[in-house]
Amino acid sequence: MNENAQESAKNPWDGMASALLADLEVGMAVKESSGERYVHASDALTRLLGRSASDLMGQSDTELFGKDVAAALRATDAAALASGRAHTGEYRLCLEPGQPRRDFKVVSTPLAAALGSADGHLCHLWTDVTVMRQREAKLAMALVQLEQQQLANEALSLEASEERLRLNAGGLYQRSQFEDQLRREVDLSTREHREFSLVSIAIDPPGEAELRLGPSARARLLGELSQLLRNNTRPMDAACRLSEDRFAILLSGVGLATAHARVETLRRQCATQIVVFDGHDFGFTTSMGVASFPHTAHTQDQLLESSEMALQSAWRKGGNRVSLATIRFEAQA
Repeated sequence: MNENAQESAKNPWDGMASALLADLEVGMAVKESSGERYVHASDALTRLLGRSASDLMGQSDTELFGKDVAAALRATDAAALASGRAHTGEYRLCLEPGQPRRDFKVVSTPLAAALGSADGHLCHLWTDVTVMRQREAKLAMALVQLEQQQLANEALSLEASEERLRLNAGGLYQRSQFEDQLRREVDLSTREHREFSLVSIAIDPPGEAELRLGPSARARLLGELSQLLRNNTRPMDAACRLSEDRFAILLSGVGLATAHARVETLRRQCATQIVVFDGHDFGFTTSMGVASFPHTAHTQDQLLESSEMALQSAWRKGGNRVSLATIRFEAQA
């Protein structure tokens, strides 16, 4: 029996403790606290690491595991020696070329503190936690997926809630929702330096046929107009009924010229739309004022004012027309 083996046989880390640790699949090693070379390795440790005791005896951490792992082990050992208490570290090792890395938890304990002596050795208890970490990783991934699903459900719930906030008659945004959307669009356009347009719409004074048919015919007309507004807006746009016969459309990412072309098409559809009520039919016309951000206005209030002034211009010209707001020119310094 060589010197190391004889010394190992006499040391108190052999015997019952080693047997118990083996049953728990915990490998034990002892190394010099100064030379950092291993002087003992339990059978359980050789099985965990897939190496024989002779491969481990007299070797340093650098020789066994490489510089990076050795530096991390030395840091844990130093903390244990400085405090006189056990310190734990976790390390990922590739024990065989081409094989996946495995995770090990190592508890480093100064034997001088454990034995109440001046012993210059450190005891390492090794546990393979690879399967545990894999399970934790899967659980973490499942939690992330669950959180993503929850966020998606919340988004759907918010969308459904916003949909419920639309008016039942006509399916258009309520005024408060429309104003919130307008504020978001102003913020977005300010950050990204892009255009969007606001259209103010008013129904022109009713004709004789509508007046004869009374308020119920008016309600039918408003339903027809609401349908036309929905058909002429995209999901990112917002159409709102502001009052009895006043409407507005927010056209996201659309400049003044494009907005004019789109609402001119809408105006013509309104002018040719036949409303049928109680066996009678009648038509209606609309006037529209188009403003854009930031060309005709630089704030939300200015935009609302600009589109309203354009609408008033369309009315003054006889109605049934689209008028554009005046482009603002900033004075040069």
